[in-house]
Amino acid sequence: MTNKDIIAYIQSFYPTQIPVLLHCPEFLGNEQKYLAECINTKYVSYVGHFVVDMERKISDITGVKHAVALVNGTAALHILLLAVGIKAGDEIITQSLSFAATAAAIVHAGGTPVFVDVERETLGMSPESLKHFLAENVKLKNGECINIKTGKPIKAVIPMHTFGHPVRIHEIQTICDEYSLMLVEDAAESLGSFYNDKHTGTFGRAAILSFNGNKLVTTGGGGMVITDDEAIANRVRYISTTAKRPHRWEFYHDEVGYNFRMPSVNAAIGFAQLEYFDRILANKRETAHLYRQFFDSIHVPFITEPKNAKSNYWLNAILFEDRQQRDRFLEYSNDNGVQTRPAWTLLHTLPPYRQCQHTETPNAEYIAERLVNIPSSVRV
Repeated sequence: MTNKDIIAYIQSFYPTQIPVLLHCPEFLGNEQKYLAECINTKYVSYVGHFVVDMERKISDITGVKHAVALVNGTAALHILLLAVGIKAGDEIITQSLSFAATAAAIVHAGGTPVFVDVERETLGMSPESLKHFLAENVKLKNGECINIKTGKPIKAVIPMHTFGHPVRIHEIQTICDEYSLMLVEDAAESLGSFYNDKHTGTFGRAAILSFNGNKLVTTGGGGMVITDDEAIANRVRYISTTAKRPHRWEFYHDEVGYNFRMPSVNAAIGFAQLEYFDRILANKRETAHLYRQFFDSIHVPFITEPKNAKSNYWLNAILFEDRQQRDRFLEYSNDNGVQTRPAWTLLHTLPPYRQCQHTETPNAEYIAERLVNIPSSVRV
């Protein structure tokens, strides 16, 4: 089986797309109707019922008590870290194989990222790597986790559910409890994914979702903080709305706030898509099933949902034997009208983070050298 045969199979999935995009948004419901309502009623900013409607719908899907809609996933994680008390100089552990926004949000909040390895099965944070790092590098002092190499407090752990595949979150949660660390989930890519029948993003103090243009549900640009903690939700809502005290006409802001709330026009699109989210999710999982059958038949490893997990298969992925084979496929596919992408460059190797502490990352390096994301749009 040649690269040409693989590309022909992918193109048969999306016969109307030229070129075939990695993840193209589809609008199959009331998006235009709800946008017209925003325009006709003049409610185009965050004031309007669509923002509240979308928050309630996300609460229903994920099973959380509170959801706060924000302008994008990066801003959501930034605001969430501030809301849970992250301060300048605090260190936060995350995974090296992740989108740059995970580390950027940590820095925006004044923190310093520390990077650990991932697993080959889940593509997400390795509990073993996390536990080894903590055993070798920290001490507990007065109930606080202190990095003995930097002298700074480590406050939180942020695993990311890569491409929608849940990490082994129970093991990570246990380690966080042992070391008095706060668990915050980057669930940006995993709306509709479950671990042991519980939605991703509901295991720690709080989590974030993304509704970027390439996600299962899009608002063009958008994010969400989800949590069962009312105090966190209220804090996020307040500081993301310019920290303005409620009043009918006066403008009184008692601290530096952020103008990060999701506009109603964005929420209108997202809420329309959430009305048929079950259909979207079923379509994505069917696509993954067909891909798996095909790639199994030609002996190309296809990334499947981990044990005890139900993945949304946001982006489907295959693995090649080595970097050279991967690069040949990337070049051929993109030259022939099929958009494919490698995994992200490992965060601890990027210029802004090269001075950050990190573990050895053999699994992340293995994945980064071999993985390719293939077109994964909803098929219509």
